[in-house]
Amino acid sequence: MDHICFAVRDLVEYGIRHGLISEYDRVFVTNSLLSLLRLSDYDDAGYVGKDRPLEDILRELCDYAYQTGLIESDSVAYRDLFDTSLMGLLTPPPSAVIAEFHRLYARSPEAATDYFYRLSRDNDYIRTYRIKKDLKWVVHSENYGDIDITVNLSKPEKDPKAIAAAKLLPQAGYPKCRLCHENEGYAGSLSAPARQNLRQIPIRMDGTQWYLQYSPYVYYNEHCIALSGEHTPMRIDRSTFVKLLDFVEIFPHYFLGSNADLPIVGGSILSHDHMQGGHYTFAMEKAPVETPLCFDGFEDVEAGTVRWPMSVIRLKGKDKTRLVALADRILAAWRSYTDEDAFVYAETDGEPHNTITPIARMRGDAFELDLVLRNNITTKEHPLGVYHPHAELHNIKKENIGLIEVMGLAVLPARLKDEIEAMCEMIPKGQDLADNELTAKHKAWFERFAAGYTFTPQNVRGILEKEIGATFVRVLEDAGVYKRTPEGKEAFLKFCKSC
Repeated sequence: MDHICFAVRDLVEYGIRHGLISEYDRVFVTNSLLSLLRLSDYDDAGYVGKDRPLEDILRELCDYAYQTGLIESDSVAYRDLFDTSLMGLLTPPPSAVIAEFHRLYARSPEAATDYFYRLSRDNDYIRTYRIKKDLKWVVHSENYGDIDITVNLSKPEKDPKAIAAAKLLPQAGYPKCRLCHENEGYAGSLSAPARQNLRQIPIRMDGTQWYLQYSPYVYYNEHCIALSGEHTPMRIDRSTFVKLLDFVEIFPHYFLGSNADLPIVGGSILSHDHMQGGHYTFAMEKAPVETPLCFDGFEDVEAGTVRWPMSVIRLKGKDKTRLVALADRILAAWRSYTDEDAFVYAETDGEPHNTITPIARMRGDAFELDLVLRNNITTKEHPLGVYHPHAELHNIKKENIGLIEVMGLAVLPARLKDEIEAMCEMIPKGQDLADNELTAKHKAWFERFAAGYTFTPQNVRGILEKEIGATFVRVLEDAGVYKRTPEGKEAFLKFCKSC
């Protein structure tokens, strides 16, 4: 009994130490935790305070919950549901979080987001101990600068028992999706994550209600999500540009971008309008303008194509209404643009193909808007998309190229961790990658660069990381509508002149 009482005390002390609760909340929160744990007695006599990691405290409490039948399975899915309910009891209510955010915003926007980001980590909405498991490295590209690579290991996979149990649950219609505002405080289920510790900040964008929160997986610093207060599908239009620029005016130290609104070139969730941003500088932001442009009637807006593997038009100016008007004109032109010689088709059989991935930021006292041209046409040769990673690169990246990848950060599948480790063992020994199920898919890829290196146990990982980075650059080049060739650049400028 003592050990579980001490764990409860540890969690309360953690909450006080990190400012989630105050000393005045001690008894109330202790009793709330006891209720959740079905404990009718409590004795922490003999407690010796320890600054224990949150992960250890929650592990002990989840162990107790499983041993006493409070949760039916000792799996990640069940443990996550339970420990989130624990942390929800330590998280201030939305009204208190919003009030503190506004108080700090009056000092500076950065002070407000610093507080909110710290809260989202301290209350375990962002599970920092899982994020640390992600593999991350940087590869220098001669043409495009430093490219970020990450192998995402922080998103837990459900165990078979949880998957089977979820299938037996009735289809829920609340919340409508994982991005709805109604997730704030939601208890979750085996088919939807618990969100008792989620907090959101209401913001106004283009006169409509949106909410700011952080991504629980944090692919980069202060990775945030702006989500619509209404469950409406993704749509890139004039209002999108207004919202993006409104956001960076409110939070000038953050960027904000939107995934495209069509399958293949869009994000994983198209059913709910949302955008992603944060406090990070990607390689695309550092990329210079390559060819200056001047659009008729918009001589006051700086414009140009960007030296980047994808097809980017950059707009810059101090009057955001002018950027919105020009961006809307470019979008309308691109939606209906066909150039058969460049294999650009606005539609086939009534299915639209052209859209844009837009990204906004402040550059000093000027607004900057990057418009990345996208096209989702498919062919028999490229059934997943002509402007999508081609088949010879699927051993590294097969998934859609969304906003984050567009800007220069590769989010690679978790399977690569074990596959890289296996290759690091086999390659210095001269073993055939085809002989191992984990590495067979990489054999042809490896043979394309193997002759250029002498492999040792000490250098093999560094070489593989470098080549994975080079492959990701090729992925971005595949996703680019206009290629980085004289013909591709000419066709790109042809479109720009048509706007």
